[in-house]
Amino acid sequence: MTVVDQASKYLVVSSIALNSGFELVPGYLDIVHVRNKGAAFGLLSQSTWAFRSTLFLVVSLVALIVILRLLAVTEAPDWYLLGGYSLFFGGALGNLIDRLRFDEVIDFLDVHIGNLHWPAFNVADSALCVGAVLFFVHFVRAGRRVGRDSGSAP
Repeated sequence: MTVVDQASKYLVVSSIALNSGFELVPGYLDIVHVRNKGAAFGLLSQSTWAFRSTLFLVVSLVALIVILRLLAVTEAPDWYLLGGYSLFFGGALGNLIDRLRFDEVIDFLDVHIGNLHWPAFNVADSALCVGAVLFFVHFVRAGRRVGRDSGSAP
């Protein structure tokens, strides 16, 4: 995942000028080259460099360590949980690499319907979102198994 994320960002940086782009699917998807100093939706982008870089570095490293620890201690994880761990790890690592290299994250997918735009994102962000969905599916399925095992109605 991290390789795909970094390769896609390399292609964007090497072929599209900063703050420009092109229409890929008219009216729905543009490929752009933008930078995000903050977190999701530009959160904290106006904070000082020292605060922002320290916070994002610490949060990213803690997340990576927690994921590795959870993976090591989880007994018989199912596909959804393993997929969630993998996608979260790859997504966090991809954006951490950007922050270490550029002090900001490269975003390039601009999804919109007409003039209504979702904030631009990247492959790492997508991996984090899909990982969250897989975690949700895992916990819903685990809850159903617990309910059946305890004799309660589903």
